[in-house]
Amino acid sequence: MNYVLPFFSLSMFTIVGVLLILSTGSEASIGVNYGTLANNLPPPQQVAEFLLHSTVINRIRLFDTDPQILQAFANTGIAVTVTVPNDQIPHLTNLSSAKQWISDHIQPHFPSTNIIRILVGNEVISTADHLLIRTLIPAMQSLHTALVSASLHRRIQISTPHSLGILSNSTPPSSAKFRRGYDTQVLKPLLSFLRSTSSPFVVNPYPFFGYSIETLDFALFRPNPGLFDQHTKLLYTNMLDAQLDSVYSAMDKLGFSDVEIVIGEIGWPSEGDIDQNGVDVDTAAEFNKNLIARVDSGTGTPLMPNRTFETYIFALFNENLKSGPTSERKFGIFRSNLTPIYDIGILRPTFRISDPVFNPRSPVRGSSSKRWCVTKAGAETVALQRNIDYVCGLGLDCRPINEGGLCFLPNTVRAHSEYAMNLYYQTMEKHEFDCDFDNTGEITTIDPSYGNCEYQAN
Repeated sequence: MNYVLPFFSLSMFTIVGVLLILSTGSEASIGVNYGTLANNLPPPQQVAEFLLHSTVINRIRLFDTDPQILQAFANTGIAVTVTVPNDQIPHLTNLSSAKQWISDHIQPHFPSTNIIRILVGNEVISTADHLLIRTLIPAMQSLHTALVSASLHRRIQISTPHSLGILSNSTPPSSAKFRRGYDTQVLKPLLSFLRSTSSPFVVNPYPFFGYSIETLDFALFRPNPGLFDQHTKLLYTNMLDAQLDSVYSAMDKLGFSDVEIVIGEIGWPSEGDIDQNGVDVDTAAEFNKNLIARVDSGTGTPLMPNRTFETYIFALFNENLKSGPTSERKFGIFRSNLTPIYDIGILRPTFRISDPVFNPRSPVRGSSSKRWCVTKAGAETVALQRNIDYVCGLGLDCRPINEGGLCFLPNTVRAHSEYAMNLYYQTMEKHEFDCDFDNTGEITTIDPSYGNCEYQAN
């Protein structure tokens, strides 16, 4: 069966997605794109703690350089990729401006925040904006020179992501080549820059945007007849392999098959409009589970065998402020309260999806007479950690928030501090000042207990 792999520019869809770094090696690591086009997201510090302690995710991609998020990931060791917005590209062709950008957005956070890559723009070629396309490589060169001046060029890479619209053909994969006009004028010098700086070529393949009812099994890694490439005599059993090898073939035709490939975005929505087939929670879970299994297998692709894929899943959260069809707002794997929309095997073993603790912020009951001490919204993590240290240092019973305790999950400073603060409040005279904790606590009549985790109330 012949499967056509349509090209979809994600600039049309404003999607935030999975980032996969194609590499040789035996062990993949999992990352996720952290988009923020929503008005109901948890504080960045809480997100950082959740990813660090409750998941196996060790990389994130940001679509800007939000200082609050960069600060939240300081001292976590989680690898961070940041993005230069498209409209800033022409400005950064000037070396002084590039140095200032590095000084303003990177150096205040590095190395405490493990920034590993700067992506310059997003799918610039697909915009067909001649100014952006013309200034893309000069801006990347200026930023790299600025990194050299700051002695950061060996720690931080420069690249830019592309949609599969850069290809003029992709079926079969061996016939793929870059679009005429862009191949030698833009992509060849771009690939030369990437090779010289040991940086990856970033693409955004989306089987979700390339499938039809007939090719759904091919897109979802299910058993299917496959796609046979007559030229190479290779059989493709899934759409992602075919897309990656199409990119590889196009690069090879220009003499750059040695440049590493990074998948900038890939994912599957859990909800769509009424006329969309294959768009539901079960299918999204199936795609991402199969994607991770493929990434971890070490099989590689038919043209790039024995590879593992460093994977950044699209996306961390649903983003309710995005425009377009329903699916645009439903690519998240976690809800805003950090519970999973579906399980794809990235939670640590101690974080049980079946446990009632998995919905920690849903109060189990209210009371008109009892009072509890809880953390204020926006309280800083450093202050909350001090609260834990103080209360538990007094010799009060903090065993429930120790590992294995009934209140250990969710394993975040905020949750542990709230338990400790309430423990102190209940142990003392329950005066209002007993819940102040340097203005990080407040009194509530809503019982914060959840699952088997019981908050004292005398």
